[in-house]
Amino acid sequence: MKNESRRPCPACSSEQAAFCGSKNNFDIFVCGGCASIFTSQLPAEDEAEDYDAYYTDANLAAPEFISERLREIISEFRGYRTTNRLLDIGFGSGTILNEAQDQGWDAFGTEVSRTAFDHAEKKGWRVFHGTLRDAGFEDGFFDVVTASEILEHLPDPKQELREIERILRPGGLFWATTPSAKSLSFRLMKEKWTIISPPEHTQIYSKTGAEMMLKKAGFENIKLLTTALNPAEIVNYYRSPKKSVENFDRVSRAYELNEKLTSSPFRKRIKDGLNQGLNLFQLGDSLKIFAEKRTDGKN
Repeated sequence: MKNESRRPCPACSSEQAAFCGSKNNFDIFVCGGCASIFTSQLPAEDEAEDYDAYYTDANLAAPEFISERLREIISEFRGYRTTNRLLDIGFGSGTILNEAQDQGWDAFGTEVSRTAFDHAEKKGWRVFHGTLRDAGFEDGFFDVVTASEILEHLPDPKQELREIERILRPGGLFWATTPSAKSLSFRLMKEKWTIISPPEHTQIYSKTGAEMMLKKAGFENIKLLTTALNPAEIVNYYRSPKKSVENFDRVSRAYELNEKLTSSPFRKRIKDGLNQGLNLFQLGDSLKIFAEKRTDGKN
């Protein structure tokens, strides 16, 4: 597959890329322009991830420490209140919707998983089953749009960002999290990093690539942070046989680590210090995005 026609970088559109390896029958490339990581091709319809089957009773409930952290994050959005409307794309378990409503936001959500949608609808949340474009929100309808761990899944991330820009009011906030292409984990493990997981994740963005996409879509005042690391996966990679590496449960181990690091004020200070270092050297696993819609109407 290395010599077959492949798509350009989904972040910066560069045709230059270096072959990194293969995983789950997908070839993985690193962009020569912005260092984002992407699959040579998007999955065929019969290869696409089954989001209906992904959600179960176990992952439709989030740990309390996640709710506490989201409470802090959403409280930072209050300076953007004008319409008082917030949208969460791909709301999953609904933790952001729940916290936003608790803080007085008129919260909306979109979700492609029928299982997650049904769960949210039973709770009485204002939700739409389908893609963001299918929802057909009005121009400038929201003060804040959030997308936690969504951008790495999208077949056309640039189109999604343009739609997000359209439905945000001028000066409104786009907040998102997505894996970081230049993380220490990728530098050490390459395609063996569990975040590289096609057809689930088809692209992982670098700070450079993400910033280029955001600017082109009509955002300004862009702030990008690279934080968080899962040292247990790195240790497991070097100590364990291949099968154990492939079966490493990144989500549960990340939850365990975060719960420990947020269990006391002292440990939270340690976590904050570690994240400052990871961000300084762009080594964090997670890319956090804060971007405002331009107020001059130009793209």
